[in-house]
Amino acid sequence: MNDLRGRRIVLGVTGGIAAYKAVEVCRRLVDAGAEVVPVLTRGALRMVGETTFSALAGNRARTSLFDDPDPIPHTRLGQSADAIVVAPATARILADLRSGRSGDLLTATVMASRAPLVLAPAMHTEMWEQAAIQENVRILAERGAVVVGPDEGRLAGGDVGAGRLAAPAVIVEAVRRVLGPRDLEGRRVLVTAGGTREPIDAVRFVGNRSSGKQGHALAAEAAARGAEVVLVTTRPDTAPPGVRVVPVETAAEMHDACVLEAPACDMVVMAAAVADFRPVAPAAGKLKKTDGVPRVELEPTVDILAALGAAKRPGQILVGFAAETDELVAHAREKLARKKLDWIVANDVSKPSVGFEHDTNEVVLLGADGTRHDVALTDKREIARAVFDTALGRPPTRPTTQEHE
Repeated sequence: MNDLRGRRIVLGVTGGIAAYKAVEVCRRLVDAGAEVVPVLTRGALRMVGETTFSALAGNRARTSLFDDPDPIPHTRLGQSADAIVVAPATARILADLRSGRSGDLLTATVMASRAPLVLAPAMHTEMWEQAAIQENVRILAERGAVVVGPDEGRLAGGDVGAGRLAAPAVIVEAVRRVLGPRDLEGRRVLVTAGGTREPIDAVRFVGNRSSGKQGHALAAEAAARGAEVVLVTTRPDTAPPGVRVVPVETAAEMHDACVLEAPACDMVVMAAAVADFRPVAPAAGKLKKTDGVPRVELEPTVDILAALGAAKRPGQILVGFAAETDELVAHAREKLARKKLDWIVANDVSKPSVGFEHDTNEVVLLGADGTRHDVALTDKREIARAVFDTALGRPPTRPTTQEHE
């Protein structure tokens, strides 16, 4: 996924024990297509090696304000940066940035830049809870810095508490948010994800192979664009950061959650794989093999998408999904009309690397006005980007064909 391609990111690394995790932040930024320029403080060099960052970034790690070939390195770096990330952000760097003290290359670079600033604090709990540090973080956030974490967890020395560096994936997601389009700012978006589980007994269920990956990618993309996101999911354990998660398991639970949340939402994206049938009378306990082969009678589940289509208010955008194995466009177009959708995202899950459980997808976007966009095989976050671009009236950036049917 190269959603940060062409972006120049200054990655500031300071002298906290969590500096080793900045190596993974660097790798993920590069994998996302960014040009990364590592800037390591003197304290950071006691924790990690500049060669590691130079090799991963493909750019020489910068360590000094005065021993650099460039006579004004902080100005060049600050002016050319699309974003500056400081991970970990120690108590010292937070105080320096709050007060405007530029005592090294990193702080001078931040002061010489108008680029968005992402700060990922990391320190022991006692330090993090100090009133002075809390005040520094609050003021930096009020000035526009994006503060990521810290999390609670195991810290250096073996104790547990608040102050653990946010996960590298979460830090990189924050960079995506500050650099992505904010075209969903002020809007509320409902996304469903995962496959429902309809109980047969206390331990068995009727289900499907949906991993929730596409729905979670949609939720992450909506949040990155500034939306307030409600994610109704059967896989809350893998939900992206920055969204409100409503965990559900069955089709009935998902229906109730969606009916409750949808009226207040400007856009509803139904990516979940909802079971069409459920057992009529699930057993309260575990069915025993010694009792013989059970008879499982099925009944239809509630049609969530049709219910939302019937209740759709003026101006609300409703997007459905259709996972098919044959006659993809014909089935999807019929579903689009019957359920009163604005858009439907259709994919042929019989194709290699498409749909359930994969990190990639290939889709056809069909609009109620007859518009069609085909998006070639790509990662699911890119698919999510295409879905929102299309729903907001812009053609996706990776279509193979665009036509009006």
